[in-house]
Amino acid sequence: MPRILITGAAGFLGSHLCDRFIREGYEVVGMDNLITGDLRNLEHLFPLKEFSFYHHDVSMFVHVPGALDYILHFASPASPIDYLKIPIQTLKVGSLGTHNCLGLAKAKGARILVASTSEVYGDPTVHPQTEEYWGNVNPVGPRGVYDEAKRFQEAMTMAYHTYHGLQTRIIRIFNTYGPRMRLNDGRVLPAFIGQALRGEDLTVFGDGSQTRSFCYVDDLVEGIYRLLHSDYPYPVNIGNPDEITIAQFAEEIIKLTGTKQKIVYKPLPKDDPTQRQPDISKARKILGWEPKVSRAEGLKITYDAFRQLPQEALYKQEHRDFGHYVRK
Repeated sequence: MPRILITGAAGFLGSHLCDRFIREGYEVVGMDNLITGDLRNLEHLFPLKEFSFYHHDVSMFVHVPGALDYILHFASPASPIDYLKIPIQTLKVGSLGTHNCLGLAKAKGARILVASTSEVYGDPTVHPQTEEYWGNVNPVGPRGVYDEAKRFQEAMTMAYHTYHGLQTRIIRIFNTYGPRMRLNDGRVLPAFIGQALRGEDLTVFGDGSQTRSFCYVDDLVEGIYRLLHSDYPYPVNIGNPDEITIAQFAEEIIKLTGTKQKIVYKPLPKDDPTQRQPDISKARKILGWEPKVSRAEGLKITYDAFRQLPQEALYKQEHRDFGHYVRK
């Protein structure tokens, strides 16, 4: 039974990865400091002998007893709301946390895959974004703590690959959605669905012409699984190239939820990317991967999951005061 460590295991993506690797016959070790993660995402795994959990911050020294074959480093805040609230921790998990995980991989002789992001492209001047594009990032802007942490993470990972010969993989994740997202984490999809469920008007920042490309979580997890087991050490975009404007997306949510609310417009936040679309040519060629779940299908599943949340979750105020950072 191969053994894998998944950092950020209690988060949205991390918990889905735990599920997938358990199904694939792995022994899974989850790790999370629970700043943005939620143990409820993992509670169904705790009775399993194949699963164990460490409550730990990877920015501190990381030790896991026993052998490890693989490491997935997915520990990081993932919403602009979080960057604003915990900027130092965001920088530390991308730098110190990555260093610690790479050191652990070296010590254990494990292959490591690190989760990077489309945010390394910043507000892109190349469209769609290819892996060869170096990006247009404001290093001192409000999003810089995340963007630059991930860019440093990639540089550190490649240094371990070239200098130590470590088996490394780098995934650049584009906007992903699905069940277990935090309803009030500030990203556009849960923000729109939350507003619809509360009977509020949907808030679009700017004129709504900015674009995003949404990938359903199961498709992303499949891409991660294939990349981990590939022989390709350089960054690979994983996302759905089906691009849509935010204004069009708001209309889709209104149609999906059957609500009568209108769309209201507010000023665009600083450094908010005007367009986002992955070029997935490498993923198609190297991994034989492309997304399978349509946005209509994925949105229905996600909406049904949000509707099952307890009523008090709809009005939880933890992040609703930071509307100007509503999207990733």
